[in-house]
Amino acid sequence: MHSIGEMGRDSGLGVSALRFYDRVGVLVPARVDPATGYRWYAPEQLGEARLLARLRQAGMPLADVRLVLAGWSGGDTGLVPRLLDGHLRRLERELADARGALSTVRSLLGHKETGMTTTTTGTSRTARLTVPAAEFAAALDAVRFAVGEDPELPMLGGIHFDLEGTDLHLVATDRYRMAVACAHTTGHGGERVQVTVPAPLVDAMRALLTDDSPAALTVAGDEVELEIQGRRVAGQGLGEEFPDHRRLMRLPEGRRIALDVPALRRALAGQGGERCALVLTDTVTVAAADYAGPGDRVGVNPGFLLDALAVGEEGMLLEYVGPRAPLVLLRPGTEDAFSLLMPCTLDD
Repeated sequence: MHSIGEMGRDSGLGVSALRFYDRVGVLVPARVDPATGYRWYAPEQLGEARLLARLRQAGMPLADVRLVLAGWSGGDTGLVPRLLDGHLRRLERELADARGALSTVRSLLGHKETGMTTTTTGTSRTARLTVPAAEFAAALDAVRFAVGEDPELPMLGGIHFDLEGTDLHLVATDRYRMAVACAHTTGHGGERVQVTVPAPLVDAMRALLTDDSPAALTVAGDEVELEIQGRRVAGQGLGEEFPDHRRLMRLPEGRRIALDVPALRRALAGQGGERCALVLTDTVTVAAADYAGPGDRVGVNPGFLLDALAVGEEGMLLEYVGPRAPLVLLRPGTEDAFSLLMPCTLDD
């Protein structure tokens, strides 16, 4: 017999997914301990679980998955291919529809760009400023975890430097989360200057920030240079347009709950799979994805939330707007340092 943990690891489904598929009758364990409720699976169920994982990866609806598994286990050699072919045709139709919709969007964007009479905030402008090394390092550390790694979205593969007045805002996002931090500067105080610094150059900059000496930062178009105590690192920005992070930050005010950061870290570290539930009452606790008790329930990726908590400290707040809205993690003492975390579904 396989434990639920072993089954989750070997099948690729994850413990929370296995609990869900048990609850909806798709993959029922061979035995459930009557005293502890712990699930055990027969050896022959591993192949079924692996098949289930691939079908869900392919986006097959749960109703069709149920029929495929029934045909698989019953030896029906005719039903399963017809279901697979039908799902593939449905995906092809949806892809054609999506291509048509995106073509329309591209056309609309082209008309908008043609009609614009002003340029975006100038990346060709030059800024020279000084920032305390320790403050700059802390700001970089607070957002580095959210840098994207998708080669299809190269504009997200770095940290966006947004300088306006004396405030240097640092922003990173991989679509599923966004982190914002701020460092205070001297020597510029002028109009807005922006550049997106690629992750390798960010890491090289961070390596120089070992004490609290003043660091000199220069942005000239897409060129970025950092110098501190005679040591220097320089390189080129991504040259890609970063999303309008200010628009992404416009959320209605929600309910704020104080976090017990050490307790949350311990609870999240014990979670398997790619999702779990946060249960929000007067406090925030962690539960399995199939939790159905009292309190507001919102799905999160435990690894993503651990990343956000790793750069925080006691006094962090969670702002909850609604089950489908981003969760906001606020660091104490400032409105300029926070993380947004997109919720994930707990229904499949």
